Amino acid sequence: MQTLGNRQSLAAILKTRRQKLAEQVSCPVILWSGRSSARNFPANVYPFRASSHFLYFAGLPLENAVIRLEAGQLLLFMDDASPDSALWHGESPNRGAIAAEIGADEALPLSELRHWLAGTGTIAVQDPKNYFYQASLLERMLAPATRPQNLDLEVTKAIITLRLSHDQAALAEIRQAAQVSIQAHRAGMAATRNAQIEAAVRAEIEAVFTANQMTCAYGSIVTVHGEVLHNDRYHHALRSGDLLLVDAGAETATGWAADITRTWPVSGQFSPTQRAIYDVVLAAHDACIAAIRPGVEYREIHLLGARMIAAGLIDLGILKGQPDDLVEQDAHALFFPHGIGHLLGLDVHDMEDLGDQAGYAEGRTRSDRFGLGYLRLDRPLQTGMVVTIEPGFYQVPAILNDPERRARYQDVVSWERLTQFSDVRGIRIEDDVLVTTTGSEVLTADLPTTATAIEEIICA
Repeated sequence: MQTLGNRQSLAAILKTRRQKLAEQVSCPVILWSGRSSARNFPANVYPFRASSHFLYFAGLPLENAVIRLEAGQLLLFMDDASPDSALWHGESPNRGAIAAEIGADEALPLSELRHWLAGTGTIAVQDPKNYFYQASLLERMLAPATRPQNLDLEVTKAIITLRLSHDQAALAEIRQAAQVSIQAHRAGMAATRNAQIEAAVRAEIEAVFTANQMTCAYGSIVTVHGEVLHNDRYHHALRSGDLLLVDAGAETATGWAADITRTWPVSGQFSPTQRAIYDVVLAAHDACIAAIRPGVEYREIHLLGARMIAAGLIDLGILKGQPDDLVEQDAHALFFPHGIGHLLGLDVHDMEDLGDQAGYAEGRTRSDRFGLGYLRLDRPLQTGMVVTIEPGFYQVPAILNDPERRARYQDVVSWERLTQFSDVRGIRIEDDVLVTTTGSEVLTADLPTTATAIEEIICA
């Protein structure tokens, strides 16, 4: 499999990125990759995932490494593997060889790092052990990444600016992750009719990731309980009449993610009520993608999706009133409570380790409205961004059976009509969309979205 490094010079890509960073900051920048964590004893560790900010400038998932960026120059700090490690892990390249691959100007042991920390800005790593290690080396209080201060705030803003729009090397990685994810979803669809439980479909999907030397970009959601938005259980039986909601995406070896959701009938045939709701969600999905172009506010894309969901549910007799009025009352959020999507890149929810600093334009804060509070992205779209579009319909008991909401929306919801759609627990349709200079490109378009096309794949 090709990697970012052999499609074009890894060193050249990284040099361009750090030169752009140098134009944005007034101080040296130092970034940690992080270290693995033990599951239950030191030699049995969780899979290591380097910090995405480190990966953006270092390009390789190096463990226990640090880079220092200043005026376009890169210093790499890491220790060579111990002689004993070769017995368990095989031979490893030394730091000099790694430095040459990524275009570092110098490679030094970690013991030298303390001489290069003065006056630097950084981004705090996520896990507590590495966070305290980072703070102890810097010998200063280190605010969390969601609330950086002083030079750390300057560095954070600069990195956000760079990572919001992807360069061609990043887009090549995302495209590769998208294509493998498409293959995986097709494998899941093909396996469904003979599968007994959700786990069997999950296994087919994740086998495609593994065969392509990729990992899961996030915990796969493969569930007949689509009303549980982040369901992480896979033991439920697959029965004719069920809908299977699958939200699964691959991550490349250098950390770039895809994120796709499809919902399909276990039997291979949508019931009339399932198809009716599916087509409402699909209409919202298509309208939102059609509206994407530079300068459009993502919040308006979300509200468009909400209005489309409301209009479709009015047509089906579930909601009563006018779409604009229903959205203003947040009535749509009874069935579509989350945001229309999010940024996508090195993280599946790109840069959300920074809280809302990346997702929300400066000066904007999250709404406390029921229908807007889970919006992850609120800024104008710009060329080079990759975003997800993922409208949905869910019958969440905790929402629909809440006495306060039942009372508030009693005049706009036909609860009796809703009971006729009891075979629809949850439907979501999600694609990854690149904002281009004139509009958009759906990076995951090779995976069909229409009900008829999905039925054909399952029944093939």
